This record gives sequence, structure tokens and C-alpha cells, in this order.
Amino acid sequence: MALPNTIWSSCGHEYEASGLRLQRKAGREISMGVEVVVATNIAETSITINGIAFVIDCGFVKLRAYDPKRAVESLVIVPVSQASANQRAGRSGRNRSGQCYRLYTEEDFQKLPPSTVPEMQRSNLSPVILQLKALGIDNVLRFHFLSPPPAQSMVQALELLYALGGLDKHCRLTEPLGVRMAEFPLNPMFAKMLLESGNFGCSAEILSIAAMMQIQNVFVVPPNQKSQATREHRKFAVEEGDHLTMLNVFEAFIKFNKSSQWCQQHFLNYKGLMRAVTVREQLKKLLSKFKVPKISSEGDPDPILRCIVAGFFANAAKLHSTGVYRTVRDGHELHIHPTSVLYAEKPPNWVLFSEVIQTNKYYMRDVTAVESAWLLELAPHFYQQGTHLSRTSKRAKLDNLAMCGGVYSSLCRG
Repeated sequence: MALPNTIWSSCGHEYEASGLRLQRKAGREISMGVEVVVATNIAETSITINGIAFVIDCGFVKLRAYDPKRAVESLVIVPVSQASANQRAGRSGRNRSGQCYRLYTEEDFQKLPPSTVPEMQRSNLSPVILQLKALGIDNVLRFHFLSPPPAQSMVQALELLYALGGLDKHCRLTEPLGVRMAEFPLNPMFAKMLLESGNFGCSAEILSIAAMMQIQNVFVVPPNQKSQATREHRKFAVEEGDHLTMLNVFEAFIKFNKSSQWCQQHFLNYKGLMRAVTVREQLKKLLSKFKVPKISSEGDPDPILRCIVAGFFANAAKLHSTGVYRTVRDGHELHIHPTSVLYAEKPPNWVLFSEVIQTNKYYMRDVTAVESAWLLELAPHFYQQGTHLSRTSKRAKLDNLAMCGGVYSSLCRG
């Protein structure tokens, strides 16, 4: 039976890039006769479209969650809460009577949690603690959060900030590094990488990489042009991994005068790249404020890779004999994401990653191949050579790292 009115369908996926522009576009298309709107969970509260008469609710949502045991952030698909389900139902009938079709039973609805888990309780707390410290709140463990986060998340965040050099052994903000890290509107790992870029002689490239890492879906893959898009995307790929590939994309975009036509020919997200240009300028001003020298590595990838290690050393994984990667910290199993340029290549022995996405497996995104020696050199306080293996080969020692034990014991006292 044909439905004469507009339908809103919730697919339950997080889409942070949505905004006012997409809201206006959806509104215009509806007025032009579009009858079905497929929306993410951002439409529960952030977007209002007139004319919606029917809502189809799948009953799931993709939320960003932080696992302190694995020390990784993941995007996980979970059942919605009753509050979210009611918000979705409220999208229908804003201007007239409407109906909501839920793809689950009323009995299942009653079993749903009353409300969504607060983001404070499922997030990496290192940026939060860094900001609290910058505001002069030293005893963060006794800070009165509206939704108190898990203690393990607090401890892990303190450990990471200490390892990055943002906190000293007394759990106080370091100067100048910790104070400067707190001024960046980024993950502390990105802040550390940017602030160290001058010392590695590659601040120009690191600025571009950091900006590109804030953009979603740089590569566009139309359903009817997959093979052609893949061929164009391969032109930017390098064997070192995703970070340098993103650098190639950005530099080519600048070289061709930020052309939208060039982006269309190479199946690239023009508006995303323009946003990267804006983000880079903002980060550049911060580096100028902190007097970080503007230096280029002049095509040498090693300083860039070493600088990435200086910021993301905690996100290291080693290729296991079974063919999967395992985190150095706890030995958790990880896989390279299919969208990575390293996915179809010979897997490197050691990699760093920016984030982990959980579907049926734990997938690493933004993956770069590194040398194990760099981890020992640039983060000796975080890693130590294994002592249970043969010492006859220097390479064997470098390829067997173990986490230092007890180094953070003083962080959480008091």
C-alpha cells in the first residue's frame, strides 16, 4: 500500500557530520516531493523536518563507547533506550497526527533501559581530566560529576596523561606541555603530536594530518562506480599507511587550488576537505601561539612517522603469529579496517592506530606502520624490552615489548 505522506526511518547510526546544511537540504527535498527520509539518531533531537507523518524505528543505535580495560574507543550497536524510542516517535505528527512503527514488540520495549547511558560514563576521560586540571581542579577523583564515571576510566585517563607528559608524578598539570595540551580542542594524543612536531622538523605535515583526521568520509564511493573510485583512491595510497595517505590527499587538494571539480574526478569529499583546511588554520594559530617552528620534512616520511609515534605510542599493536594484531598493552585482538590502505597489503609487524571500531570484530582505523625501535626510543617510560627472551639478537629484543609495571602507582593515591 502506498503511503501518501512522508516517512522518517531511523537507521540508528551515529553521523556527527550532520548539521544545519543537511537539515535545510532535507527540508527542501521534501518540499520538492521526496516521500521517504532515512535519518540517523541525530534526528531524534537535532533535526526537525516538517511533513513527517510516519516513523519507522529499528530499535538500535550506534554509540561511541570507551572500554578502559582495552583502553580503546569503539562504535558499538546497542538497543535504544525508552527515552530515545519516545524521541523517535515524536518525530511524527509535529504538524499533524502521525504514527510510529517500531520493529520490535511492546514486551521488548519494556525491557529497554529507561535512558541512554550518559556520555560521561562511556567516554575516554583524558580530555575531561585535562580540562578540569586546567581549570584548577586538582582532585579530580573527588569531583562531583552529575553522572559519575567508572573509577577504572578515571585511572586509565590519568595513566595516559601521565605517559603523554601532561601530568607529573603528583598528578598536577605540567608546564608548559600539559598547559598547552589543554588548549587544543582535540584528543590529548593529537595535542602531544602537534606540540612535538617542531622538534621532529615536520610541523607543516603534522598540521595537515591532524586536520584530516578530524574529517569523516574523505573518500567517496558511489554504489555504481566502486571500481573506478577505488582506482582513483589508490593514487594517493602509500605503503606507510593511512596517515601519510591522508597527507597526500590534502597536499594534492591544495596543489590543485581546492578545486571541487578535481575532487569530483577523484571521488573525494570536497566539503570535508574544505573543512580540513579550516581546521588546519585553527591549529596553525595555536602552534604559532606556542612558538612551535613551522618546518617541513621536505618529503622525508621518517620524521612524520616518528612524530606520530610520539603522540600515539599508547595505541600500538603487533602482528601475532596467528595473523591477527594484538595490542601491546593487554594483548587484545585487533584487525585492520577494510577501508585502510594497509588492509589488502602485506601486514606490517608493528602498527599504530587512532581509534578502534567494534562490529563483529575490533577494527583499527587510521593505521600506520611503524618501527618497534621507535616505541622504545620515544616512549621508554611506557615500554620496556622483554627480558624473558633471548638477548642474542637486538632485533628480537626490539620486537618483544612489555608494559612497564607499577609506574603509575602514585597517580591515584589520595
